[in-house]
Amino acid sequence: MIEGRTVLAVVPARGGSKSIPRKNLKPVGGISLVGRAAQVAAALPFIDAALISTDDAEIAAEAKAHGLDAPFMRPAELSGDTSTSIDMWRHAWLAAEERYGKRFDLSVLLEPTSPLRRPEDVERTVRALIDNGAPAAATVSLTPAHYTPHKTLKLNDKGEIDFYLEGGAKHALRQGIPAYYHRNGLCYAVTREHLLDEGCIIDRNAVAVVIDRHVVNIDDMFELELAEWLLEREKD
Repeated sequence: MIEGRTVLAVVPARGGSKSIPRKNLKPVGGISLVGRAAQVAAALPFIDAALISTDDAEIAAEAKAHGLDAPFMRPAELSGDTSTSIDMWRHAWLAAEERYGKRFDLSVLLEPTSPLRRPEDVERTVRALIDNGAPAAATVSLTPAHYTPHKTLKLNDKGEIDFYLEGGAKHALRQGIPAYYHRNGLCYAVTREHLLDEGCIIDRNAVAVVIDRHVVNIDDMFELELAEWLLEREKD
């Protein structure tokens, strides 16, 4: 509990992964991605309950080995490639309230694919939500200038280069490009009303928590290797 509010942590981890088979069980620094998310949840005393949402028995067992509860298996209709985070999170939230016999005021989503998460990142996100009276908060990172819309290109039917933004050639100097941010997956925090009643995560009035160090959200083998390298670098 924090500021009188009960908090549920949900770790989402499907068994299927096309980019990296069994991705959520892959180790970084000798600990599985699921295990790393579980360790962060365990390090936060204000979290009242922490559970895994998965359709996979092996992932459920790994989560339990690292301290997460596994009170249910995620239904098949919430485990496919087209399933939404909102539907998964809503299912986990309501199932948790039934299991524990209590209402959770807030919930945090800790995706295993962001293994460089720190407990303080989650606490900052929850406090940003509470302190601002916001319905949601999420961690973000500054987007490198060469990945911004001003630098993005597209190809026409002839394979010729064009700018994504009209007049993009005028934005060659990075000093003139405004700051852009992207979600890094370290933490999402929402109120019960925002998710369960309105079906939203960061759709409106969400507070940004800017992370100013290098992190990685794993979707392919290179990013898995990069996460390992960044973790080793932090130890130096």
